[in-house]
Amino acid sequence: MATKSSLRGDATREVIKLAARRLFALRGVHGVTTREIVAQTGQKNGGSLHYYFRTKDALVRELIVDGARLIDDRRNQALDALEGEGGPTCLRDVIAILVWPAAGLGEAPGEEDSYIRFITNLGLQERELLDEVLAGRWNSGYQRCLDHIRRLVDHVPPTLLRQRLVFMSLGLRAIMAAREAALDHRREHRHFWTAPETMDNLLDTLEAMIVGPISNETARKALAG
Repeated sequence: MATKSSLRGDATREVIKLAARRLFALRGVHGVTTREIVAQTGQKNGGSLHYYFRTKDALVRELIVDGARLIDDRRNQALDALEGEGGPTCLRDVIAILVWPAAGLGEAPGEEDSYIRFITNLGLQERELLDEVLAGRWNSGYQRCLDHIRRLVDHVPPTLLRQRLVFMSLGLRAIMAAREAALDHRREHRHFWTAPETMDNLLDTLEAMIVGPISNETARKALAG
């Protein structure tokens, strides 16, 4: 049975993580000091971050895993359900599983957090760290989606399909980061993301990135390569 002290400790850890994630999302990991994180939490003990996480690097690593695990669990659950029914049978269903699990990451249903912006900034600043922490452990759902896309898309040459999947991945992360920022604190452009057709249009756009027409010149260069 958890003690009152341990419950308070768990709550303090979560407060520190929330404050750090939001600051990192806004300014990047290198633009935030441990002192600023502690000050943001309102903690009187200036050593609380060190007490709970030892180092800023350890805190960053834990934040990466927290969100990655949640998104991966959601994707795998959705894929399990579709595969249990004999699917997915269309590309759009797979793309939806790539998109929706990265939305509504806040504590309340449908509530946005700051994880996507945090991870997007980190990917630009510390790609090696991000790859090291994930190391194939928290992206099995993503890889399963890519396997289904390769199965469903047979008219795009493998070289070009690999490139298009990279384009889609980079674009999706940037788009979801912009969405998260707009929906956070009722910022401008919020109305754009709450329009009923917006997310459907996003799925259409991502699908078009994968299966769109290939110019003769692009095909020629791909075959020559």
